[in-house]
Amino acid sequence: MSAVVQTVPLGMQWPTLDPFLFCVHHLDEYPAGNDRQGPVADLSDRPLGQDFEGIDGWRMYHGQVVPGFPAHPHRGFETVTYVRQGLVDHADSMGAAARYGRGDVQWLTAGAGIQHAEMFPLLDRDGGNTLELFQIWVNLPSADKMVDPHFSMFWDADVPRVVADGVTVTVVAGSLGEATPPSPPPASWGSRDEAELAIWHIVLEPGSSWTLPAAAAADANRVLYVFDGAGADLDGTTVDAPTGAVVDPTANVPMRNTSDAPVEILMLQGRPLNEPVAQYGPFVMNTREEIQQAFDDYQRTQFGGWPWDRDDPVHGLDGDRFAKHADGRVDQPA
Repeated sequence: MSAVVQTVPLGMQWPTLDPFLFCVHHLDEYPAGNDRQGPVADLSDRPLGQDFEGIDGWRMYHGQVVPGFPAHPHRGFETVTYVRQGLVDHADSMGAAARYGRGDVQWLTAGAGIQHAEMFPLLDRDGGNTLELFQIWVNLPSADKMVDPHFSMFWDADVPRVVADGVTVTVVAGSLGEATPPSPPPASWGSRDEAELAIWHIVLEPGSSWTLPAAAAADANRVLYVFDGAGADLDGTTVDAPTGAVVDPTANVPMRNTSDAPVEILMLQGRPLNEPVAQYGPFVMNTREEIQQAFDDYQRTQFGGWPWDRDDPVHGLDGDRFAKHADGRVDQPA
């Protein structure tokens, strides 16, 4: 019997299982940038503020000048942003800021409440500005939904890769053999050993094969998102791209690429919280009353306010990656 339990076709927003709330794969082939770090293109026919159609292979999202997501609030969960190509400019209500990408990962605990902006600066004036990223929302246990916000940055060089025989596994969260990534924020469900939380990006070159080891917890939820390439053979089941495959966590899962192009797979795994979920837009709590409280608190406090002079801050034209933390500490990739 195949380890594949269920398959589902993927749209822009991918279906997830507890403890994950949301997963989206952004791939935008932006044109050259202008002096404001926006696209050199006519924007008059785009529904600016709600541009999600993918006209000409790219989107402005909620951005009016620079593509991306200007200031917006969150409470009660975490965002994990893994950027494969391009750059993201982060700014938040704690005063933290970052420019990251090209393999970097940002892990942000919203906790009791935060505002942040995620903008996509287009720095190349002479050529294209491809952006590719995954954003994953991870739920917080009820006991930790009101913790202080926390901002972490994992630079590309610190994110381990396991490479063997035409297979590369990028280990964003959860150990694979001796490959151990940086620790999630302290209040994260992923920071607990019993959570079995893992985020792995798997690339199978043509003709290659690899066996995904069984999870340590029999009740873990595990989904393999085959998102690029001609598809893969997962334990004897052909899974075309783009398709999500729920697999048995207790089984080793042999996977093969039988095509002549690379196949890419994102794995999300974790033991469920098994708690009620009440969600409205950017707030994820356990009850409707807590959602109403989140709206009331945001209207009253603005989750610390917004210390920036615009709602879509970008961080210069030089392209240097950095992270400025709320305590003023600054770090950069080696």
